[in-house]
Amino acid sequence: MSKKTNSLRNSAHTDFTWAKSFHFTPPKNGEGSATNKILEPAASRVGDLKPVVEKLLETLIGTVKATFGVARILPTHGQAHQLISSVGMPAELLEIGSALDLNCEVCGKAAIRRHIYSADISTCKTRQGCYYADCQLKSIIVAPLENHSSPEYPLGTLTLFFNTPQEPVDRVSKTVLAFADLLGTLIEYNKSNREAKRTELIAERQSIANEIHDSLAQSLVYTRMRTSLLLESIRTHNELMVTKYAHDIDDALENSQKTVRELITDFRCAMDPSGLLHALQNLTEQFRHRNDIVLEYINRVANLELPLEYEIQVSHIVQEALANIATHSGATHARLIVDLSSNYYVFTIEDNGSGGCTFTPVEGHYGMMIMRERAQRIGGEIKVESSKGFGTRVQLFFPEPRSDWRAVNE
Repeated sequence: MSKKTNSLRNSAHTDFTWAKSFHFTPPKNGEGSATNKILEPAASRVGDLKPVVEKLLETLIGTVKATFGVARILPTHGQAHQLISSVGMPAELLEIGSALDLNCEVCGKAAIRRHIYSADISTCKTRQGCYYADCQLKSIIVAPLENHSSPEYPLGTLTLFFNTPQEPVDRVSKTVLAFADLLGTLIEYNKSNREAKRTELIAERQSIANEIHDSLAQSLVYTRMRTSLLLESIRTHNELMVTKYAHDIDDALENSQKTVRELITDFRCAMDPSGLLHALQNLTEQFRHRNDIVLEYINRVANLELPLEYEIQVSHIVQEALANIATHSGATHARLIVDLSSNYYVFTIEDNGSGGCTFTPVEGHYGMMIMRERAQRIGGEIKVESSKGFGTRVQLFFPEPRSDWRAVNE
């Protein structure tokens, strides 16, 4: 994970600084609904690809006589490449070098210029903030992971480290590029395969929705028949039957209302087949287009992969929170932050508006209550902070799904 920053400035309004820093405190044991789920080691956020990536790295390291190697990908709308796999990397370097800064003149060149790059690590000693400046390594080779389906968007990087000076050699370069091309293809295939499965699940839900709709139609037909009988009983002044048919209609309407609620909430969703991060990107773009509020979207998760039910509920919660900002906040700036902290996914939506909101449900306005219900469906919680004059922060958090969720859901 990349390092947190206490002051996030909007690139379009550099004179604005958030007064509140981003933070997340996970609930203690026994507190909150999120703790009701057993936290197991999370599944790899590159699906079942991690063992294959590690095997490729091991083979490549042995072939070119490298010391260790890492593979990173660029998150959607991310600012730094995030590490997805490493082989042989010392723990101290793994901890501080999990993210690759694209502004780095050595490590970032391959990602930006899109070609293989070799460098002497000793040059890092002249640059502040370099992860590898004080280590005993001598040289580095970085190759880009090409995104063949969308060449304009870089996919990531493959980096090899050597404890000896490494001269650019055609054989080594060709070998590294061949492995990088294979790795990029595997990551792309993994992503497209997930999108195909997500599309199938959405289609299946739509089919279920159609079946529910059929049952609702039957209920409406029954209600109309009872209405005719009720009118006839009223005409003949049969009070006993009037009461009976009125109760029948009321029961039918109650059942129909319940069916409609389930239909809207659980099945008829317009979830983006490309996944949650793509859906959030679309939400932010729509918000910016429709409102005169500066919205920052900050993603700190390399490859957010969740069960479809989670993606649906998170998307709805974020959409509702942004709608509240647009309608009620009076804000000039807002931000959406996606993070992974202490084995919890955290989605923070906040603004610099008037604040002081109580979020007490009133007749016809149940937005926050519905958001909390959605969070509970995925074992999560909603935390709200609203201070008068300091804006409002809505934070959704839930534990990483169990490591076997793919087998359960697919």
